[in-house]
Amino acid sequence: MKKFFILIPVYNDWDSLLKLLFEINSSIQGIKNAEFRCIIINDASTELMPKIKVPSNILSIKLINMKENRGHARCNAFGLRYISNLDNYDHVILMDGDGEDRPEEIKLLVEKALLDERKSVVAKRIKRSEGVFFQLLYQIHKIITFVFTGKNINFGNYSCLTKNDVKILSSKSSLWSSFSGSLRYHIKELNSVNSIRGLRYVGPSKMSLFNLVVHSFSIIAVFKKTVFLRSAILIIVASYFSSKYGIAVISAQILLVIFNLVIFIVSLRENKKSLLNSSLNESSSNLYTH
Repeated sequence: MKKFFILIPVYNDWDSLLKLLFEINSSIQGIKNAEFRCIIINDASTELMPKIKVPSNILSIKLINMKENRGHARCNAFGLRYISNLDNYDHVILMDGDGEDRPEEIKLLVEKALLDERKSVVAKRIKRSEGVFFQLLYQIHKIITFVFTGKNINFGNYSCLTKNDVKILSSKSSLWSSFSGSLRYHIKELNSVNSIRGLRYVGPSKMSLFNLVVHSFSIIAVFKKTVFLRSAILIIVASYFSSKYGIAVISAQILLVIFNLVIFIVSLRENKKSLLNSSLNESSSNLYTH
């Protein structure tokens, strides 16, 4: 019997969480040779938490309350760090708590994970449900990421990690800033399943344009050495065309320098000490069982 933790960060989105737990319960019904427990990281929510009832197919739900709001990425980092110190699991499924990571795809992740237990599995996004403007920004992000890192990062948090990969990631400072960037950088071989980005269960997305940009740069910053090297090559190559194109080349070089400065500043978010001491932000926990 393989043991799975489902790790879900939440900030005030309690209605979505309750619906998600119900949907998870339905989606894991009938999965053989697997048992599921949930760990919910409450990111210092300001709204009152409702009563949590454990659905029939989930063995237990552990709610861990944070003292201070640290954001989505750091809740995931804390959760993985917390789980890495446990023994009673084989895999960890990460997913958002708002419905955009569709619970009906858990079965695909689990089946793929059990077919090849050496590799973690990511949910490769083949279709998104957001508006045209967001999708345009997402495509720009993918292009910039590929140009400066050489990596096609076509997945987010939704994934199923092996125990070994959880232990590897939980010691990396970059995890404190970006999960998907850290996973692509530190774990060389990954399996994938196709995933369709779902719609939020309740209300509009809380992701602002600023947070979206920071999120994008945080992923790229994990590969900062590659970014700096590729940028230096581009600046040198561009110099050969400066006599012909003048201002355009100089402007492009200045933009590259600014871009690299931003990447460096964002990379300072990667703090191993904060990651290793993240347990100090835990205020309390509750265990819910049948």
